Amino acid sequence: MARSLKKGPYVDEKLLKKIEGKKPQTAAVINTWARRSQIAPEMVGFKFGVYNGRVHVEVLVSEDMVGHRLGEFSPTKKFVRHGGKMQKEMEQKAKESEIASAQAAKAATDTKAAAAKKK
Repeated sequence: MARSLKKGPYVDEKLLKKIEGKKPQTAAVINTWARRSQIAPEMVGFKFGVYNGRVHVEVLVSEDMVGHRLGEFSPTKKFVRHGGKMQKEMEQKAKESEIASAQAAKAATDTKAAAAKKK
């Protein structure tokens, strides 16, 4: 559910105090646990370490991110993959075909190089 327009966007006050007086694009990462805080225009250019439950994920705030929440850019779950046994077989076949095509391309360049040396 969206926040009421009369209340305005929620920006954590502690975050605003941390960036107050600092210059953007500095090497320092500002660690935060405030995933629900919206990104304000004053935050553009800063690096935030947004906590995802395990580690702080570095997020460099750009102009496109204004209005979004910090937590949107720090995923809490790691996607492994779908498919199981069938998916593994398909990936193995694809990998083998890539290797075969790379070997064929290398052989073609080697024959061209050998032909060029004979001339």
